[in-house]
Amino acid sequence: MRLRTLLVWLAVVPTVAMGVQVLISSDRSVQESRHLRKDVVAGRKTGVPLHQLMTTLQYERAITAAWWSGMPVSGADLRGRRADTDRAVAVFLKSSDPGQLHSDRAKDRLRDVARRLADLGAQRERADARHGSPDDTVDYYTDVISGTIRCFGDFNHVDDGRLTQETTSLVTLFSAAEVVAREDSILALSGPSGKLTPARFSEFAEAVGASTYLYGTVAFDLPLDAQDALQRILTSNAWQTKSRIERAVVSEHRDVSSGVVLPPDVSDWRAAYATLSDQLNTLDESRLHELLAHADDRAAQLENQVVLLVAASGAALLLVVTVVVFTTRSVLRRLRSLHDRTVTVAEEVLPDVVNRLQRGEAVGTDALPRPEGDQDEVGRISDAFAHVVSVSVEGHQKLADERQGFSVFASGIAARTGNLVSRQLALTEHIQDTYGQDEALLADLMRSDQLTVGMRRQIENLLILAGGEIPDPHMEPMRVADLLREAAAEVEDFRRVDRHAMDETNVDAGVISQLSHLLAELLDNATRFSPPTARVAIRSELVGDGLCIEVEDRGPRVTAERYEEMNGRLHSAPPYSVLARNAHRLGLFVVGHLADQLGATVTLRRSAFGGTSAVVIVPSEHLVPAQEGTAVPGPAKEPAPVPRPAQPADEGRPKLVVRQRTVDPAGDPAPGASELPRRERKKQVRQAGNTAPEAPPRTGSGDVPGRPALPERVPQTHMTQRLRESRADEPVGRDAATPEEVADAWADYEDSTRQVELELRQDQS
Repeated sequence: MRLRTLLVWLAVVPTVAMGVQVLISSDRSVQESRHLRKDVVAGRKTGVPLHQLMTTLQYERAITAAWWSGMPVSGADLRGRRADTDRAVAVFLKSSDPGQLHSDRAKDRLRDVARRLADLGAQRERADARHGSPDDTVDYYTDVISGTIRCFGDFNHVDDGRLTQETTSLVTLFSAAEVVAREDSILALSGPSGKLTPARFSEFAEAVGASTYLYGTVAFDLPLDAQDALQRILTSNAWQTKSRIERAVVSEHRDVSSGVVLPPDVSDWRAAYATLSDQLNTLDESRLHELLAHADDRAAQLENQVVLLVAASGAALLLVVTVVVFTTRSVLRRLRSLHDRTVTVAEEVLPDVVNRLQRGEAVGTDALPRPEGDQDEVGRISDAFAHVVSVSVEGHQKLADERQGFSVFASGIAARTGNLVSRQLALTEHIQDTYGQDEALLADLMRSDQLTVGMRRQIENLLILAGGEIPDPHMEPMRVADLLREAAAEVEDFRRVDRHAMDETNVDAGVISQLSHLLAELLDNATRFSPPTARVAIRSELVGDGLCIEVEDRGPRVTAERYEEMNGRLHSAPPYSVLARNAHRLGLFVVGHLADQLGATVTLRRSAFGGTSAVVIVPSEHLVPAQEGTAVPGPAKEPAPVPRPAQPADEGRPKLVVRQRTVDPAGDPAPGASELPRRERKKQVRQAGNTAPEAPPRTGSGDVPGRPALPERVPQTHMTQRLRESRADEPVGRDAATPEEVADAWADYEDSTRQVELELRQDQS
C-alpha cells in the first residue's frame, strides 16, 4: 500500500468515524424526539381518558359496594355514577389506539383493559340482582383499575432519566390513590352493621400501611411544587380525619364470631374521603399533564440539540477536512520530492557510480546527494540517505581499489607461475625426446606431463577468477569431435572419458580455448566425483538453440536444493568472500565465468543413471557449418612405425604413438620394455590454427591388453597471452623474477590491505 493511500486513509478514517458518530448521535436524538412526540400524543389521547376512567371506576366501585351492603344509597346516585363511568369508557375506547404505543407490553395491557370493560354490563346486572358475592364485584373493579395503572407504567419507553423518574412518581401517586380508594370500598362493604369479614379486615390493614408508605416515599421524588401540594393534602383536616379513623379501626376493632366489628368513628369516613378523593385526583391529574408537558419540552430540546449537533459537527468536519487536506498535500509533496531524489540516486546514479568504480574509472561525487541540515523528519531522512550513499560510495571505492589490486597481483602471480609451468612442459618434452627409448621412463614422463597440464589449467582458473580472459591462439574453426578430444586431454583421468560427437559441425576459432576449458572443468568434476571404475560420457548434438554438449557421470545422488544452489553459482559472479568459503569448488565459478563470456548456459541436473548431467548450450553464433571449416592437419609421421587403420571405437580416446619393442642380443624382449605409449615429438612452432591434439596412427601387431593409451598435449594451446609472449632465453628451471622481487610484491600487497582495513575501521568508529 502506497504512502499516499495510507495518509488518505489516515485522514478519511477519523473523518468518517466522526461523521458516523455524529450521524448516530443525531439519529438517536431524532428517534428519541419522535418517540417523545408519539408518547405525548398517546398520553393525551389515551392517558388522560384512562385516568378519568380510573377515577370513575373507583367512585362506581365504592357506591356499588355501599349499595350491595345495604347502605342508604339512592338509585339516582348509583345511576349517575354508572353514567359517568359509561361516558369515560366511551371516550377511552374511542380515543385509545394500541398502535400509537411503542411497547408491545403496553399494547397488551391496553387491550386487556378494553377486554375487561366489556364485562362491565354483566357485573352491573349481577350487582343489581345481588347475584354472587359483593367481594367478586369489588374485585372486578379493582382488577380493571389496577390494569389502568399498569398501562401508565408502560407508556414511556424513552431512555431519559428525568422523564422516567416523573413517570415512576406518577404511577406511585396513582397506586397510592387507588390504595386509599380501596380502603373506602372495604369500609363501604361493612354496611349499616359496621362489620367486616376477617379477610376484608386484613386487606384494610394492609391498605393502610401501603398508603402510608407510598405517600411517604413518593414525596421525595416529586418536584418542589408537587411536594408542596401533596404536603398540603397530607396536613389537611380531611387527611387527619382519615388517619384517625384508620388508627381507630386497626386498634379499636372487636373480633366476634361472625367477623370484625368496626368502631363508631367509621361514620366520619365518607365525608373525609369525599374531600380527599377530589384533592388526590386533582394532584394526580395535574402531575399527568405536567409529565406530558415535560415530555413535549424534552422532545423540542432534543430537536434543537440535533440541529446544533449537526451544525457544529459539520463545521468541525469541514475544518478537519481542510486541515487534513493541507497537511496531507504538504507531506506528500515533500515525500514525493524525497522519493524522486532517492529513486534517481538509487536506481541510476549510485549503480552507475558503483559500476564505474568496479571498472577502475575515476568518479566525481557532484551528482550524489549531500546533507542539508534540515531539522524535520523528512529532512533528517534525506540527510541520513545522503550519508548512507556517501559511506556506500566510499566503501565501494575501497573495495574496487582492493579488488583491482588483488586482480593485478593475482594476474601477475598467474603469469609468472604459467611461465614456470611452460618451462616445465618444455623440460618434460626435452627429457622425453632425449630419453624416450626407455618406455618406463616415457610413461612416467607422460604422467608428469598430464599433471603439469592440470597445473596450467588451475593457473588459468586463477586468471579467469581474477577478471581476465583466456586468449585464444586458434586462427581457424575446429571440429566438435576434435574439441571434445582436446577437452578430455586436459583431464587427469582421461582414460575414463567416452566421447560421442553426434553431429558434424565446427566451432568458431575465437571461442575454442574458452569452450575447451569449460568442458575440461566439467569433465574434471565428473571424473573426480564418480567412482574410480565408472565411465564419464561427453556427447554433442545440434539443437534448435545451437550446440548442446552434455557431460554425464555416475556420481553420488544430489538433492534438488543442492542442484538449485550449484546452478545459482553457475549463473552469477560471486565476490571474493564467497570464493574463499568455497575454495574447494572453484570449478563451478570458473564454468560460470566462461559461460557468461561465451553467452552459453550451463545447467546441472540429475541424470537417468542417478548421477549428475551437465548440459551446455552453445549459441549458434559460435558455430560454423562443416563445409566452411578447415581440416586440421595432422602431425608429422615418423617413418619407423607402420600405420594401422583407425577403428571406430578409437574415436572416443586420445590417439597415441606406440614404439616398437627393443630386443636384446638373445632375441627375447628386453625386460620391462613392453609397449608403452609415447607422446610424439612436436615442432616448437605449429601452423596457426592447428590447435587440436592429433594422434598418429598405431603400429605393431596390436595393442597391449590393459595398457590404455595416453593423450597427447599440444604445447601452448591453452597458454595465456602473457605466457606465450616471446621472452629472452633463460636457463631451464629458473624464473625471470628473483625471490626477493616476489617477496617485495607480496609485502606491498599486505601493506595495502592493512591500510584499507584500518581506514574502514576508522570510518565505522
